Amino acid sequence: MMKTTPPSYMNGRVRLYVGDLTDQAVDAIVNAANRTLLGGGGVDGAIHRRGGPAILDACRELRRSQWPDGLPTGQVALTNGGKLPAPYVIHTVGPIYGQHRGKEAELLAACYRNAIELAAHLELKSLAFPSISTGAFGYPPDKAALIVSRSMHKVLDEIAAIDEIRLVFFNASQMETFIAHQNFPR
Repeated sequence: MMKTTPPSYMNGRVRLYVGDLTDQAVDAIVNAANRTLLGGGGVDGAIHRRGGPAILDACRELRRSQWPDGLPTGQVALTNGGKLPAPYVIHTVGPIYGQHRGKEAELLAACYRNAIELAAHLELKSLAFPSISTGAFGYPPDKAALIVSRSMHKVLDEIAAIDEIRLVFFNASQMETFIAHQNFPR
């Protein structure tokens, strides 16, 4: 069986995959969290289930020490990876589409930018992202693709320390939508 090379952009620094985010052997995976940081459905629930109680314990400590009112939309917080292949989880809260007075694009871009900047600050080399806000938070995937690709291009032009970013999609249809609407330079 022939293995196919994943689609990539920015000289291979950004690669697209279909699969399970929690399987990614990278320095950190990014969690599309809810503001409570206490687990939920979708990607957030999968990360907490697979990572085990260490992630929830770390999230509770973050709530107690730094974010008593919850993590604001677009911000990031770091925990250990528990039992995940990735040693770290960067939690971010994506915007709920139509609920941020026209600031949804800015907030979605901030999720990606802030996660990449935190990873670079920690000298991490590889990250894996889900498609933030395009599930239960209702962000149209075609619009998200444009915002994500522009945001990543801008931040990766400024930060050379990150070697690989994986965008991990739940299914091929999600990935194809991203490919059709992304705006990475050729």
